[in-house]
Formats: sequence, C-alpha cells, structure tokens
Amino acid sequence: MGLGGENPGMTELAITVIGRDRPGIVADVAEVLARLGANLTDSTMTRLRGHFAMTLICVGPAVAEAEAALAPLTADGQLLATVRAVVPDAEQASNGAPYVLAVHGADRLGIVAAMTRVLAEVGGNVTDLSTRLAGALYVVVAEVELPPDAAEQVTARLASTAAELGVEVTLRPADPDLL
Repeated sequence: MGLGGENPGMTELAITVIGRDRPGIVADVAEVLARLGANLTDSTMTRLRGHFAMTLICVGPAVAEAEAALAPLTADGQLLATVRAVVPDAEQASNGAPYVLAVHGADRLGIVAAMTRVLAEVGGNVTDLSTRLAGALYVVVAEVELPPDAAEQVTARLASTAAELGVEVTLRPADPDLL
C-alpha cells in the first residue's frame, strides 16, 4: 500500500518495541530504520519500572522487510518488536480545544477508567496519557481535546467523580505552544 504515489513502494508502518530497558535501544531501532530508508514521523518512548516501551510511525518498506531488519534486535528474547501497516490519516483539523487533566491521590483501582469515561461521555478525546505510582500516591496527567463549550460541564462531572474516588482533579486549558 503506497502513499498516493508520493513514495512508490513505501508503506506507513506502526512499530512497537517493548522489553527490559538497556542503554542503546532507541539508537539500535533508529539505525535499523535509517538503513531501511524508513522516515520516522511520530514516536513516543518511555521507561516503565525498568521496562522499555516505544511506539513509532514511519514511512518505510513493506512490513516483512521491516520485521526482518528488526529481527536481530529481538533474537535474544529481551525485546519484542511488532510491525504493521497502517492507513495514513488524512490531515484533520481538531474539533476540540486542548486541555490538561491532572489527577492525584491515593492509589486505587479504576481511577483512569472513571476519569477517562467522563471525558468520553462528553466527546472528549485523550491524546496523551501518563500515570505514575510513587509509594501510595497515584498521579495521572492527560492531554485531552474537548468539544467547544464542554469544559464547564466536564469540570463539574470530573469533580464529582474525583470526590467519589477520593482523589483531587484539575482541568486547565493547555498552552498549545507547550504541546
């Protein structure tokens, strides 16, 4: 599946790499992709309690070729890499305004589920999410897009849900220059 003739033979790929963290994983993956002529367009990477997790989108060769090139990195069983072709998204203007949601409080089951459900019920879209557990303190930070005129309604619903969960919540407009 090409990209409308722009890059014949090139495919948009979604690649995930996970495993025990070690120095050099990002460099190793990036070098493999560069040798293939794959252009890295979007990526995110994090370390979670000693485990590495990376997701990236690139325009590159066929899935089988990318899988074969990444195989040496996964041969020892310490990393798992998956590759799949994805359909490129058409450029879409955001229908919402950017906000930052922050939640903190005692760790308990269901915090992320309850808070993101409130957002979803008003048509909000989570565009980035990070959670951390530090001792007994659980912290959620999410970038979200909310439909026009939904902020007041969702703020009240988030406050009610937070009270039920025994956590604190804030929702503030995001500075688009920082996102």
